[in-house]
Amino acid sequence: MAGAFVLVLAAFCATVLGNTTDGNSLSSSKYQTISQSYIGPDDSTSGGKVDVSRDFNRSLVKKQAKIQAEQVIQAQADLAKKVDKQSDLLRKNQWVLPVTGYHLSARFGQRSGLWSTVHTGLDFAGPSGSTIVSVAAGVVKSTGYEGAYGNRTVVTLTDGTDVWYCHQSRIAVKPGDRVDPGQTIGYTGSTGNVTGPHLHLEIRPNGGGPVNPEPELIQHGIRP
Repeated sequence: MAGAFVLVLAAFCATVLGNTTDGNSLSSSKYQTISQSYIGPDDSTSGGKVDVSRDFNRSLVKKQAKIQAEQVIQAQADLAKKVDKQSDLLRKNQWVLPVTGYHLSARFGQRSGLWSTVHTGLDFAGPSGSTIVSVAAGVVKSTGYEGAYGNRTVVTLTDGTDVWYCHQSRIAVKPGDRVDPGQTIGYTGSTGNVTGPHLHLEIRPNGGGPVNPEPELIQHGIRP
């Protein structure tokens, strides 16, 4: 009787184990096959441990996205400042014509009984009272009456060059004033040794002797 029970029990266990192997439960070989499907060509260094979790910290993503957006705005602002700074620098280095509505009546190096030596500047003849502007950025060095030059304004540019504006009817700036290119500094007139209203313009590098204004103007994009 006992022997028969043992035989029945053995048969039952064999049936159960067989169903487990062929049913829904994972055998050893099936588990290995599924595990390998998660391992890509770049996962060999991870030892087959692949994180397939869909869980993530949404609050952290939101925080980092905000920080990133702020960094983008700051980067754009910094770039805009650099552009503005460069634009301002270019503007301050620009040269402009000192007057309008003129004709050139005397050039550098000419000789005449009107001058004690050769002509030392460039004369822009035009109506009295025409607006005179600074040809470039600089600081007003001096103003006042200067003999044959009449009412004169001297502006020192950023590179140390002195620019003389002579024979003015009226001076509109004072020593120490900072001027930009195109800023009004006075008005044409006939003060000093003249035969008619005009602006006598002189260019003196490093505050020294005069040089021909025309090449200096042309070098800075101005053709008088």
